[in-house]
Amino acid sequence: MRIRIVDAFTDRPFAGNPAGVLLLDASASFPDDAWLQNVALEVNHAETAFAHPLPEGGEADWALRWFTPAAEVAMCGHATLATAHVLTTTGAVQGPVRFATRSGVLIATPRDDGSLTLDFPTAPLTAVEVPAGVAEALGAEPLTAHDTGPNVGDLLVELADEKTVLGLTPDTASLGRYSERGIIATARAEDPSRGYDFVSRCFFPNIGIAEDPVTGSAHTALAPFWSERLGRTELTGLQASARSGRVRTELRGDRTLLSGRAVTVIEGDLLV
Repeated sequence: MRIRIVDAFTDRPFAGNPAGVLLLDASASFPDDAWLQNVALEVNHAETAFAHPLPEGGEADWALRWFTPAAEVAMCGHATLATAHVLTTTGAVQGPVRFATRSGVLIATPRDDGSLTLDFPTAPLTAVEVPAGVAEALGAEPLTAHDTGPNVGDLLVELADEKTVLGLTPDTASLGRYSERGIIATARAEDPSRGYDFVSRCFFPNIGIAEDPVTGSAHTALAPFWSERLGRTELTGLQASARSGRVRTELRGDRTLLSGRAVTVIEGDLLV
């Protein structure tokens, strides 16, 4: 079968977040979980997406699952964007595509400008006390902290400013103590004229990812967080990892739209 590496949430190669994408033959079920996990470990990117077409007439067109090198995850934005990019650029689908996932039906819609928009559930934010030890592990004192609910599974912490977020050198392993997946660190953009409204970095030690380059699922929590503070439903986030990437967000109540581009950088045959 064909396997592709796609850089998501970027319009150029070697930026954004790379994802493996495998389009499987039509089947009533996915291959064995151990095989899926081994392929994801071999690809060794933050996530590898596996998708197969579903019979016509149902609520979804393709079944979709995501695996990190260490575990299956409940929701992944960049690998969904990467999968939709492969489906549209290869002609496998035309127009919107509906994915059946562990997080419900997720819809990806191609836009005239070449970008794709994902329709994801908005993360339910719950304000919590900053857990003891987070500031020491992160290397910065959070202003606020929020639980992001079961689909995202992170602790979202607001820091003083963009400079603090960019300068983080956390004890990544220690951050895994405070949530199911890890930590989202965020702050208001220092200069919105640069084209983004907030900045973030994401550390996910519990699923084998020290720092994720660009995290679509995290923006389902960042969108409501910053929309409330900035008074706008449409925002752009910069995830300031070494590879970096931008995610356009639009808050629509219990749904969040995530938009971005993707670039296929590698295509080949999986021989096992």
